Amino acid sequence: MRAEGTAPEPETPMQSVLTSLGEVACRYQADEVRPEDLPMIAAEALAVGLDTPTLCELAGWPRNADARDIRDAFEQALAESGIGLPDRVLARRHALRRMAARLTDGEITPADLATDDWWETDVDTAAEQSFVALIPQCECCIEYTLGLDQQTWAAQLRIAALALTSSPPIGPGC
Repeated sequence: MRAEGTAPEPETPMQSVLTSLGEVACRYQADEVRPEDLPMIAAEALAVGLDTPTLCELAGWPRNADARDIRDAFEQALAESGIGLPDRVLARRHALRRMAARLTDGEITPADLATDDWWETDVDTAAEQSFVALIPQCECCIEYTLGLDQQTWAAQLRIAALALTSSPPIGPGC
């Protein structure tokens, strides 16, 4: 514990790598990281100093290796590194917040939200519920259910996204 009024201790390079890999684990649980990207992620972790047997093995695999094998190896490498996989529901909630932030920043459009199963994400807060309630099940549902009122829907979605990103954090995670 540091004394009051002193600066926090700087993060060591290894702590930084473990934090980054922990964030990847959270995004992996939220289906934001594709299995074929995991060998490169493993190689990058090796390059900055994290070294476990399964991480070394995974870093040498091709992108087109069997997805189940890649997943198993990644999860084993995380375990060897002392990183646990976060709860899938919590990881999806964090991903929902990131997606809302991307919408408010203009990185994605409201129609982009209809490309996944976000509308059925388990949520706990009113801000999450308000945002998820506006996400259609598929892109064709946008026109079918909203008709010519797509501008109003997009505005409501942006307001809900801003409320979600402005709400208190949901707890530890990525």
